[in-house]
Amino acid sequence: MSPPTDRRELADGKLLLDEPAPGVVRLTISNPAKRNALDHPILDAISATLTGLGEDSSGARCIIVTGAHGMFSAGYDIGEIPAEEFEERAERLVAHPFTEAIDALEAFPYPTLAMLPGHTIGGGLELALACDLRVALDGIRLGMPPAKLGLVYSHTGLRRFIDAIGVPRTRELFLLGRYIDAPTALAWGLVNRVAPADELEQQTLELAGELAGNAPLSQRGNKRVIAELLRAESALPEDVEAELIELRQASFASEDMREGMRAFAEKRAARWSGR
Repeated sequence: MSPPTDRRELADGKLLLDEPAPGVVRLTISNPAKRNALDHPILDAISATLTGLGEDSSGARCIIVTGAHGMFSAGYDIGEIPAEEFEERAERLVAHPFTEAIDALEAFPYPTLAMLPGHTIGGGLELALACDLRVALDGIRLGMPPAKLGLVYSHTGLRRFIDAIGVPRTRELFLLGRYIDAPTALAWGLVNRVAPADELEQQTLELAGELAGNAPLSQRGNKRVIAELLRAESALPEDVEAELIELRQASFASEDMREGMRAFAEKRAARWSGR
């Protein structure tokens, strides 16, 4: 990446903010010890920053979200939660700061752009998908591992993938739990462009500059119309939505979820019990 201009450190240095071009603000996830996993401070800082920028009428016209250290994000930071606290703390992370960060990205009035310089996994992939456009480095992998962990994913997250890549591809991504490469993600519509390493930042900044330079009223209006159309299609009856939330919560309390996490950490096949 190019040298940052007036870079600020947020979330104890795990989220970096700079302005690489006029009207463009870049948020860089920097949590190398955990492969840029998303924790409470990072997610809270993303929400607060986007909310503040969105309320500043003279501020950013495009947001770039990216990752440092050759990684975008490995997803939720749940790997080191003690077993006796797992259900409560994992649910609290997903239901509160992660959802708020996703909502803040989608509510930001101007275009948002994810630059994926490395592997983009789980909640990290959903965070990227919440952006309006995505540019991926050729050679990276993208994936959703809930099926390998015993996790029932949120219905709002699954809806986001269905809207982006359709039902067949969403089933393939979530039910198989495999990783796909960047060209496959491009063919699916999961990313908008794939770039080689020496062109990734240049292409991203060119795209961000074009987005920031377009008519503000048009950008705000078209983004709002698209969001409302998608929201109308995904509305659920309250009782059905409550049932789907209970399914996710129950998976956090299951024996299979604990076994899936142990198996992942120990790099072995999980021994599922169905409970």
